[in-house]
Amino acid sequence: MGILDSLQPQKVFYYFEELSKLPHGSGNTGAVTEYLKAFASSHSLRCHSDEAGNVVIFADGTEGYESSPAVILQGHMDMVCVKWAESQHDFTKDPLALAAEGDEIYARDTSLGGDDGIAVAYMLAILDDPSAVHPPLDCVFTTDEETGLIGAGALDTSVLRGNRMINLDSEAEGVFTCGCAGGVRVSTILPISRDRIKGLPVVVSMDGLLGGHSASMIATGRASANKLMGRYLHALQDTVPFSLEHISGGEKDNAIAASAKAHLVIDEDDYASLDRFTRSFEAEIRSEYAGIEPSFSVTTVKGDIHRISVIDPASLDKLIFVLLMTPYGVRELDGLVKGAVKTSSNPGIVRTTETEFICANLVRSSEESGKAALRQEIEALGAHVGGKTRLSGNYPGWPMKKTSPLRDKMQQVYLDLYGKEPVLETVHGGIECGLFSGKIAGFDAVSIGPDMKDIHSYNERLSVSSSARVYEYLLKLLAELK
Repeated sequence: MGILDSLQPQKVFYYFEELSKLPHGSGNTGAVTEYLKAFASSHSLRCHSDEAGNVVIFADGTEGYESSPAVILQGHMDMVCVKWAESQHDFTKDPLALAAEGDEIYARDTSLGGDDGIAVAYMLAILDDPSAVHPPLDCVFTTDEETGLIGAGALDTSVLRGNRMINLDSEAEGVFTCGCAGGVRVSTILPISRDRIKGLPVVVSMDGLLGGHSASMIATGRASANKLMGRYLHALQDTVPFSLEHISGGEKDNAIAASAKAHLVIDEDDYASLDRFTRSFEAEIRSEYAGIEPSFSVTTVKGDIHRISVIDPASLDKLIFVLLMTPYGVRELDGLVKGAVKTSSNPGIVRTTETEFICANLVRSSEESGKAALRQEIEALGAHVGGKTRLSGNYPGWPMKKTSPLRDKMQQVYLDLYGKEPVLETVHGGIECGLFSGKIAGFDAVSIGPDMKDIHSYNERLSVSSSARVYEYLLKLLAELK
């Protein structure tokens, strides 16, 4: 018996649970691709797949809709894999530990993948419902959206029959997303040299931060563990002599870093001073982020004295400088849309190898010029300390259209069903509609979805009742799109 069997609509949550059994982190969606191909075969539906792992399943229009213009339903199959620092969950093979409590579904100790597993579940439920009324459907399941909209960029859209798209990758019921920011991944790569010294190893761990999506949560004032670790190390230099073996923080560049670790090496006699400094730093940050980060903590764990490979002092100074100076948070607000973020940066991942320090940032902006300016700032910062920059995952924004027949129809159906107007908005996060808009003539799209909370974090929640209402709306809408 499934965990979600008692929830309605039954087929939606059945397929959501089926997806949760398969590994589907970004870059590891092969099992989902095969599942979707098998689904199409078992339901006698035409299917297209490509080398990127994208899948398109085609359904004919139901009776009376055979000659209607096709509609594209679209979502991505990959999820952001984030877990508690102590969790032993292996995203490459372990099924998600789903749980339902009240009106919410979550996964124990990990992110849930409601973003965008609910889109996969919606499309499969519709395709598996003989009572659903709809025009011809092109159901598009893309890969690796979370790492730069890679699947959407690779998809040959000439296989698609429609130019009207309902994207299913939004996280607020009753909000129609009609535009989004563009983004680019900017990684600073700093060469480091090492020495071998004898000393006391101490692991400094920062934990308990809320983290979250680096678009929807970037303006909430949440702390970045990577930035706090840079601040900690810089201040510690004036108090306790130390060397650094390794540093790591964050899991995804599109998620605010919720934890970080620094492997220090100190003189044994300095441990008490280090511990006092750490307690003082923890109290300071708790005070600064009162009401925002209530569970922040810093712990120190010492090991046994031995010889250790550490980053040399000159490289360490440059590493700390990059951590301190790399921009984090909102850079510009939108002057035309009150409260909307225009440009931001998130240093989501920091890592050291034996020879390099890497700081991976995701820069977002609704203006290409703003995105370019912040990217250039990070490039200049890296060059200043002898580093280099690697760019990847550059994707365009999606400006809101002045006129949209699809949007007009969707607004009317929503008003008829619920007696109120939906909210129209543009968002700071990236949506695949931006890539499709450049490849499909006459493209017209709106993005919708049910209520979710804290996506891209281990606190992620999906509303059951909202998922049901959005599915009801989607079925009603498809019946109106002749």
